[in-house]
Parts: sequence; structure tokens; C-alpha cells
Amino acid sequence: MSTLEKKVCLVTGAGSGIGAATAVALAAEGAVTVLVGRRRAPLEEVAATISAAGGTAHVEPAAIDDPAQVATLVDGVRERVGPVDVLVNVAGASSKIRNARWMPDEDWDAVVRVNLSGVFALTRAVLPDMLDRGAGTVITVSSVAAVRPGLLSGPAYGAAKAGVVNFMGYLNATYRNEGIRATSILPGEVDTPILDNRPLPPGEAERATMLRAEDVAAAVLLAASLPQRAVVEELLINPTHLRDLTADVEAGRRSGAPA
Repeated sequence: MSTLEKKVCLVTGAGSGIGAATAVALAAEGAVTVLVGRRRAPLEEVAATISAAGGTAHVEPAAIDDPAQVATLVDGVRERVGPVDVLVNVAGASSKIRNARWMPDEDWDAVVRVNLSGVFALTRAVLPDMLDRGAGTVITVSSVAAVRPGLLSGPAYGAAKAGVVNFMGYLNATYRNEGIRATSILPGEVDTPILDNRPLPPGEAERATMLRAEDVAAAVLLAASLPQRAVVEELLINPTHLRDLTADVEAGRRSGAPA
């Protein structure tokens, strides 16, 4: 029997991309998946896919960058489904402007709220139940931008993704002897809808060489399904083929500059 059988796994950003692929992979292992995202319709589509394959999914629309909604979400999940065993933070946001010189405050704040503050709020909300049971897993999809910052990802995205890696390290340092495991997954380029927000969105030829959402989901599944005695603290996964990013970087350098 899978170690994830009947475990309550809450996945953010579950309406598309890595979040959707992760939810499907966890459900296939017998997990009770809780799908979280801003929009109900995409979540319902993913839930239908899971149900058609014989899995279990619950749809819970919420904005993770709103701490009040996060608290209500976790309380509701506990009442309707049970306490969260595995939290998978996938939801992310990026800014169109990638040059710090031109980035407005509202872009910085929006990116940090989703990618960093939202992860903190959700973790804080599920942590008491995990500590009470003496077991729990928190997995956060960060980015290679956390360790290789630059114009491709932009200042806010890279800083936030580095911040969550640090926060996962904090969880391990503070709570590992109380049964808490924390993992950072650092993917390189993944063919997901978030790429459409780049100053120079990649075309089909570029996307063909990238990671796919299912590849990152497999890494998440590995971290979630290992026995309690083992923790994957960090996992960096990149495309085998590394493409020329010169044009992408230069587009990022110009983005947001005054006409």
C-alpha cells in the first residue's frame, strides 16, 4: 500500500500546470487531494480528471495571498476532510517587468505576497495539526531562480523563491525532531502558463526542450511518498537541454523602460 493512501494532501495552484499535475499524481497514489486556486472552474476540471481515474478530490477556491482566506480555508478543510498531512505549495506569480530599475512597488508586492507570504501563511495554518500528530510534510515548488537570479526571472520572483527555500530550511531546523519534513523543489524552465507573462514568451520550439509539469510533479511525489524517516531537503531539476537565453535576458533588461 502507498504511504500516501488516505493522506490529506493540499495542493495550491492546482488549476493548471505543476499544481494540476501534482494533484493528479498524488491522487493516483491514493491520497485525498484538496485542490486550491483562485478560480473554481479550472479546479473542477482537475477534480473531474482525478475522479474519472478513481481518485478523490475536493475543490476549495481561495486566494493564498490573503491570510484571512488561508485561515478559513484550512479550518474548513479540517472540518470537511480532515487535518492536512501534506501541504504542497505550488501557486506562483511573476511580473511582466523584470528590470529592478523599472519595477513598480505594486509588482514587487504582488509577487512576494503569492510566492513567499502565501507559503508562510499556509504553513503556519497547517503546522499546529502536524505538530499535534507528530508528523507532516511541507513541499514548496521554488525555482532555480532562487540560486541563479537574474533578468530572466526578475528581482521579486527570484528573491521570493530564495526566501521560501530559506523558510523550508527553517522548518527542518526547527521542527524535524517533532516529525515535520520540509522540501524545496527548484525547477529550471517548465512549460507552463506562467511563461506567457515573460517579456519575451518562448515559442513552441523553445518550450519543446523544457521540463513538463509532470516532471516536477514526479519530484514532488518522491518527496511526499518517502517513509517518514527520510526527508528530501532540496531537489534541483533542470532540462537536459540548456537553450540560449540571450534574447530572453535582453528582453528582460528592456521591459518596463520608459518609451
